[in-house]
Amino acid sequence: MLVAFSVSPLGGESDSVAEAVADAVRVVRESGLPNETTSMFTTIEGEDWDEVMDVVKRAVKAVQAHAPRVSLVLKADIRPGHTDQLQAKVERVESYLK
Repeated sequence: MLVAFSVSPLGGESDSVAEAVADAVRVVRESGLPNETTSMFTTIEGEDWDEVMDVVKRAVKAVQAHAPRVSLVLKADIRPGHTDQLQAKVERVESYLK
């Protein structure tokens, strides 16, 4: 399954969220799951809900260390039996653009 999520602190002392977001991305990268970070979302790929949601939960906790309130946006693509979709989905679209 693929999960794209965005986690951000709310109500902190600064209007910059980069440091808090970096702590969340660090959690994702240290998880060992395939992942990609863009300007708006971090996407992770895992075998099941428990594996992926554990990483999301830990990323949220990392951001909570920065602010009293946290915003989480999450989108999931649940497709049992498919792996390596983080890149494969993009490659399928790109093949139509050639």
